[in-house]
Amino acid sequence: MKINEVVSILETWAPRSYAEDFDNTGLLVGDANASVTGVLVTLDTLEAVVDEAIAAKCNLIVSFHPIIFSGLKKITGATYVERVVQKAIKNDIAIYAIHTALDNAWEGVNAKICEQLGLTNRSVLIPQPGTIKKLRTFVPLSAAEKVRDALFTAGAGAIGNYENCSFNVVGKGSFKGNEASNPTLGKRGELHFEEEVQVGITFQKHLEAKVLHALNTAHPYEEVAYEITTLENTNQHIGMGMVGELPQALSEKDFLAHLKSKMKTEGIRHSPLLGRTIKKVAVLGGSGSFAIDAAKHVGADAFVSADFKYHDFFKAEGTLLLADIGHYESEQFTKELLVSFLNKKISNFAIVLSQTNTNPISYY
Repeated sequence: MKINEVVSILETWAPRSYAEDFDNTGLLVGDANASVTGVLVTLDTLEAVVDEAIAAKCNLIVSFHPIIFSGLKKITGATYVERVVQKAIKNDIAIYAIHTALDNAWEGVNAKICEQLGLTNRSVLIPQPGTIKKLRTFVPLSAAEKVRDALFTAGAGAIGNYENCSFNVVGKGSFKGNEASNPTLGKRGELHFEEEVQVGITFQKHLEAKVLHALNTAHPYEEVAYEITTLENTNQHIGMGMVGELPQALSEKDFLAHLKSKMKTEGIRHSPLLGRTIKKVAVLGGSGSFAIDAAKHVGADAFVSADFKYHDFFKAEGTLLLADIGHYESEQFTKELLVSFLNKKISNFAIVLSQTNTNPISYY
């Protein structure tokens, strides 16, 4: 199996098109066409992690965080980032970063936090806009079923718990081919009217190339007429953070104890206790202060995230409990999530869980 095949598997789960604009996901180091000897999964790619990959004979590191975040102007080994890149290149080790693509995935980082905390009835906290597209195309009546089936096979027409969804309107289309045309129906140079079906179908934006390929392959016309528009509809399966419910309401102190135990954190920084019970919980792995207002908007009793600054805690405003469990702690189970996914998809080489603790913060 080639590295680009492993990448393709990862991106069916967490497409890069859903990563945040500021991010640097994808293959950061290495040859996409190299054969894979093994995969090491880590939260961060440090020098010790590259050494671990070398020892385990893994030539692909799948990292949650990208080791290269902004542009490198030189690689002299002066910083830990430069040293990691140097060592990886010297030892023919590729590095792939998944980061916010997995943050925004339905079965990604935040789903894992919900699983750890036992939250049910989950929904996305901040749905990502512009992720649903609509295709309208015009097909001769005799070919409509073939084209629809091809679009469905490509992944179009899935809406929530339903699939093969489309809207079809029968009408009459007209066209006149010029001297260079080769019309499937009618004759060159003559105005032709054909009974056609207007097919309307939605799809997720990462499928656009696949959907258009299916359309052009299945459609009988020499020139395929179609329109694609981006919808403003909310996509409840792609976005930052999640909201869920505890099986039973807990007191604030019991909730904090539950949180500390399940997320294996050394300490929790939190806003003032309000004397209320906690049932509805919003979560967001990593730095989540930007989502405090969203958590308040959905009526969460508590919001669990990391990297809150001093003034962020004032934003609780007596409406919910803010709990900062630490950046590493909020994302630490992502490694197991990645290993579990890859083990289900790949069986012809080792998927190794990194044993290197990459948490840069210690507690006294």
